[in-house]
Amino acid sequence: MTDTWLIVGLGNPGAQYQGNRHNVGQMVLDELAGRIGAGFKTHKARAQVLEGRLGIGGPRVVLAKPMSYMNVSGGPVSSLANFFGIPADHVVAVHDEIDIPFNTVKLKLGGGEGGHNGLRDISKALSTKDYLRVRVGVGRPPGRMDTADYVLRDFGTAEQKELPFLLDDAADAVESLLRDGLTAAQQRFHPAKSGSNPPES
Repeated sequence: MTDTWLIVGLGNPGAQYQGNRHNVGQMVLDELAGRIGAGFKTHKARAQVLEGRLGIGGPRVVLAKPMSYMNVSGGPVSSLANFFGIPADHVVAVHDEIDIPFNTVKLKLGGGEGGHNGLRDISKALSTKDYLRVRVGVGRPPGRMDTADYVLRDFGTAEQKELPFLLDDAADAVESLLRDGLTAAQQRFHPAKSGSNPPES
């Protein structure tokens, strides 16, 4: 049983995409890299990779930002998992999620991909959906805006003021997931359900 985790931040390569909502997973990995105090290096698996420990005595992690486009994230993820000997249940995908509000972070194991092509490609490459996901809420597109157009745009002005807090929360969620387990991390980061509110969809 490995004690190493592969944390993958999803996004598209290139400066023109760096501020997009679709790249929020890679922004979270930059936050985690800052906490480790190290930089990414290019790996032969077509990814930017950083090896280290999260926190003093914390779990050993491989942080990875695929250098492929989002829709073909699976190849680099599978290659890295094989290279480092990391099973699927120790893979964590950090990604944008339109089905939850901006400024919200949720965690889950397995399940559907919700139309997220990056996740779909990872599931195919790993031959399983049973890997962990840290879902970073970006909200739904306004009006009739196409979903692809929405996620490939930068965060709005008001969102950008809140973005550092969202990235901090998402990085905390990754640390909690690895340190405390999925259930405890969900209890910490998922909004409490009140009897007066309608159930979450």
